[in-house]
Amino acid sequence: MNRDNKRKKYEKGYYKTHACNDSFTCRYCGRLVVSAGAGSDHRNHCPNCLHSMHVDNEPGDREADCGGIMEPISTWIRKNGECAIIHRCKICGALSSNRIAADDNPMKLMSIAMKPLTNPPFPIERLEEMTALMGGDGTMSK
Repeated sequence: MNRDNKRKKYEKGYYKTHACNDSFTCRYCGRLVVSAGAGSDHRNHCPNCLHSMHVDNEPGDREADCGGIMEPISTWIRKNGECAIIHRCKICGALSSNRIAADDNPMKLMSIAMKPLTNPPFPIERLEEMTALMGGDGTMSK
């Protein structure tokens, strides 16, 4: 059953209160994704590549018309200590946060988490100059 048929079959908000145990094929890497092993009743991304689909405007509503691939761009720690993945839609740019599943690829999670440290948003060789511009003395030594 495809997502359009599901949207028509269930009333609004159905997925907010009901488990989604359906399998699907990841549109990014092509692997079959099953709900078993996720540690949750709501599998919403591929455990191999961590990509998702833009199907919700609000979690579980299945009302997004975009249907784009949601790329994992970062991770964060929620206030309850739970880890989550930040996804960005490749078509419309929408951002969403999804819980990390028990069977997610740990190396892929680490590579996403380390991305800001390994590829900073500024040239690392200009760190002293930038520190001086922000009011510091610009030196790296004591």
